[in-house]
Amino acid sequence: MKNKTALIIVIVLLFFMVGCRTEKYEKYSGSFFGSFDTYTTVVGYCRSQEEFDRYLDQIESRFMELHKLFDKYNNYEGINNIKTINENAGIKPVEVEQEIIDLIDFSKEWYARTGGKTNIAMGPVLEIWHDYFDMASYDPTDTAIPPIDELKKASALTDLDKVIVDKEKHTVYLAEKGMSLDVGAVAKGFATEIVAKEIEKAGFNSGILSPGGNIRIIGKPLDGKREKWGIGIQNPDKPVVNDAENTLDTLYINDAAVVSSGDYQRYYIHEGKRIHHIIDPDTLMPGENFRAVTVVAKDAGVADFMSTTIFLLTYEEGSELVNSLSGIEAVWVMPDMTLRFSDGMKDMLKSQGASGLTK
Repeated sequence: MKNKTALIIVIVLLFFMVGCRTEKYEKYSGSFFGSFDTYTTVVGYCRSQEEFDRYLDQIESRFMELHKLFDKYNNYEGINNIKTINENAGIKPVEVEQEIIDLIDFSKEWYARTGGKTNIAMGPVLEIWHDYFDMASYDPTDTAIPPIDELKKASALTDLDKVIVDKEKHTVYLAEKGMSLDVGAVAKGFATEIVAKEIEKAGFNSGILSPGGNIRIIGKPLDGKREKWGIGIQNPDKPVVNDAENTLDTLYINDAAVVSSGDYQRYYIHEGKRIHHIIDPDTLMPGENFRAVTVVAKDAGVADFMSTTIFLLTYEEGSELVNSLSGIEAVWVMPDMTLRFSDGMKDMLKSQGASGLTK
């Protein structure tokens, strides 16, 4: 009996020692192009290259599935997507996958919660602007601004209440001919959150997903040195590259999303003025309050949606909105390049004393 007891004690001690042994993680990175028409970068700490590659393959595959569902420009065999819904506006409901239902419900909910600045039914207005951006890209010396009368006529077809979702039948119907959905202000972040949750469930517990700069952080860096990831806030006047000289400040966070909206991401110059792609539904013109806004939230879809919304509000309106919502913080880059930030953001910023190092 004594020998059995001693054996049990030894087994328990061995199990405890193995369980407490620090696993060795290495940092890996990879990227792919195609989904959401941008480069997606993935960084993560894994036990081996093989393990990281398995996660990367799953991430790429899922992003491409969601890209096809949320695409408004292309048809895909066997898939009803946003383009399919738009083509059937005023004609018939379209049966769609649950992800599209969820995206529309999410967008409607946050539209109602935040004052209606980010509207996925703005398709008719944004299509006009899209044509002018295309013209400017072909010939930067031959630019123009859409006639306001044309924009106003299109804005009459942007009633979000006429985007009708039947959850039982899994259908979406645009109730008026000429309506169209444009989910560009939220789809990438919404998709990123789906992928992040799924890949974390699969075992990926330390990394960053970055599709086109929409950043979603999973866990903490497993390098034994840092307790938090450091994310730079882009300087709108500098090239968008991973260089400390091109950032205005650094955020230190874990398990959260960071999304920026700004006048530097897509624009053309007309008569000496920067014309960017973030269109205010009230003026039907590009927002002019800020150079950029960066939002931190737990959910990447929320961060994406809110970065556009706050960019289009005044600083006073945006600050009040951020303070009214739990778990959301923001940094504003003002026209003179000074920074303003919400109270909760101070503890995350390097300029305010934050650090990602182990204390």
